[in-house]
Amino acid sequence: MNAAISHEQNQRLASATRIAASTFGGIVSIAGVMHGCFEILQGNVAPDGVVINAIGTGQRLWDYAALHALTLIPNLRVTGILAIVVGLLATLWAVAFIARSSGPWVMFALSIALFLVGGGFGPPFNGTIAAMVASRINKPFTWWRENLSPGVRYLLAKLWPGMLIFYVLMFFLAVGTTIFGLPLTLVFSPDTTYQIVLRSGNFMLLMMLLSVLSAFAHDIQVAEKARS
Repeated sequence: MNAAISHEQNQRLASATRIAASTFGGIVSIAGVMHGCFEILQGNVAPDGVVINAIGTGQRLWDYAALHALTLIPNLRVTGILAIVVGLLATLWAVAFIARSSGPWVMFALSIALFLVGGGFGPPFNGTIAAMVASRINKPFTWWRENLSPGVRYLLAKLWPGMLIFYVLMFFLAVGTTIFGLPLTLVFSPDTTYQIVLRSGNFMLLMMLLSVLSAFAHDIQVAEKARS
């Protein structure tokens, strides 16, 4: 019996759905930590309002450098410290504990907290997606089996894990470009680079959706093979 329980736990932790949820929650939490580092560099000063640029004028590495965020804390240094602490907690939770029964709710709560203390505008969205995906860990995909044909599921499963890896690379490319301007400014003008970053949101959303669908399809395929 213990061996069976151990096997079930390993299957749950190794499932594509679990990996996708951990990845979505983890990378946006790491980005929140980046926001916090720049906020601390701005020093012991009050923000101009609740909506801030985590990258101060003195820290800009190119003209359009910006990590926009919201904070309820009237001090940028404290905001940064809290963003780092909450971001690290959210990253730890996403990586190690999101598969627990309370995992999705805690992930959602930490994402909202990170948003409120200067971790950027990504956590409410990515954290919610991570929580929604995590709610399907070790659950039957009845609706997906009924509404996706075997051929479509097969094609989607083939995208795993490549689509998720591509999404992560594009996410950090967008963040890196936002902070440093590189590598896109090596090819394009700053104005063009800024427009590319602004318009990358829809593409990132599509990649996230395909990552989720490919994870679900992969786990359906694994479950069906286990039953056959």
